[in-house]
Amino acid sequence: MASNQPRQIPREEVGRHNQPDDLWIIIDSAVYDLSKFKALHPGGLSVLLDPEIAGQDATEAFFSLHRYEVLEKPQYQRLRIGLVAGEKPHIHGRVAGQLSKIPYAEPTWLADGYLSPYYSDGHRKFQKAIRKFFDEEVYRDAVDREADGKRPSQSVIDKMTALNMHAMRMGPGKHLQGRVLMNGLVTPEEFDYFHELIITQEFARSSLRGYGDGLLGGKVIGLPPVLNFGSEELKAKVVPEVLEGKKFICLAISEAHAGSDVMGLQTTAVKSEDGKEWIINGSKKWITNGTFADYFTVGCKTEDGFTVILVERGPGVETKQIKTSYSTTAGTAYITFDNVRVPVGNTLGEEGGGIFVILSNFNHERWVMCCASARSQRSVSEWISQRKVFGKPLHSQAVIRAKLAGMISRAESVQNWLENITYQMCNMSYRQQAGKLAGQIALLKSYSTSCGQDTARDAVQVFGGRGITQSGMGKYIEHYNRTIAFDALLGGAEDVLADLGVRQALRGMPKDARL
Repeated sequence: MASNQPRQIPREEVGRHNQPDDLWIIIDSAVYDLSKFKALHPGGLSVLLDPEIAGQDATEAFFSLHRYEVLEKPQYQRLRIGLVAGEKPHIHGRVAGQLSKIPYAEPTWLADGYLSPYYSDGHRKFQKAIRKFFDEEVYRDAVDREADGKRPSQSVIDKMTALNMHAMRMGPGKHLQGRVLMNGLVTPEEFDYFHELIITQEFARSSLRGYGDGLLGGKVIGLPPVLNFGSEELKAKVVPEVLEGKKFICLAISEAHAGSDVMGLQTTAVKSEDGKEWIINGSKKWITNGTFADYFTVGCKTEDGFTVILVERGPGVETKQIKTSYSTTAGTAYITFDNVRVPVGNTLGEEGGGIFVILSNFNHERWVMCCASARSQRSVSEWISQRKVFGKPLHSQAVIRAKLAGMISRAESVQNWLENITYQMCNMSYRQQAGKLAGQIALLKSYSTSCGQDTARDAVQVFGGRGITQSGMGKYIEHYNRTIAFDALLGGAEDVLADLGVRQALRGMPKDARL
């Protein structure tokens, strides 16, 4: 009867297999037979025949060049023939649901021994379940879809539906009433913005940038105007099928000649002769999820000014993929509306009152982006901890420690400002948030993405050639550096948002104040 126990191989036996046609190595106490693999090794045969590699313990050399996930691939698992006698592996890679032990790799509230005034035991249990879900169900699909450019798999969307995660990503509110959230882990009444922050940050940690937008990023910004300003009849039709992942929605505001300038939009909507329909003409550009959306929350120029209208995909609506510098899995689209007829009942808010609809949407949209930005920056400093140069850990160099200090400081400051604003959101009405937090959130969004760009630049310098390579140890650094520009633009460009924050502050400046 065959034994399930791994073969035990003495180290001295491994040392005898050090020739091109008989080549073994040790990685973390596991023995690998590379005799048939040598010709396939990306680094060439000479690397494997190095006297310090062939027949030797190559653990340090391997992890100075590769991520642990390489060992988990089936083609490399097949090369494993046993364990060094009397030893067990002690290095592990990504373990679903577990916290990182690397300093500053987690927000302070998750780090061992630290306290927080914001998070309860319920939040901690929620975070653990969310991380496990994203690690097990989302991460692999994110990697595969970033590679092939296809939209996120419907199977992942359906699994999120089963936990009511699409609804939770919209934040607290009436839309959660009667729903079972995360198998009952939190009630709709308990769910707050810190729960949503956890979802967004765990999502940012486990996915890649294009995939992150592709997994219904358009819904997060396109559905709130329907929830908050749509008629009861319209909401009854649209909201359930969107929150159940059966239909998809996006926000269609930006145009080729008007991005941050919302009032400069050129897409028009005029009423039909009987006044029962809108007739829409124009185009939209850079619309997230637009290629596969069923509904479009569209900003239009009307007789009364600026109006927001929900358009359903149909005759006259055409979408084309825009190729950007991040993955096409985001479904970024150019959209044209050619005499598209829409019921007047699809108007969101008042005619001519579209600016209020969009402005009310901006706070939440930008806050979500800040949540993701803060978490993504933190991951960069975590990746750097593994690399070695000159026979020593990279962080043994003072200049590298200085860069790490900057990365850590930026990530911590963004997270702390974010948590302060989130606490205000939990304790303010929607109207109070609009009045007091628009400027703060705009400044935080501008600051966080500016910090992200600094961190991306430093990380590439630290990783050198690996930092611009789309494979191997540096692939996530390359990805972050290539996609950080999107964070700096989406939801309002950095300069525009910084100015918005200052202008709001100046409006509150007391006229009688003097130094």
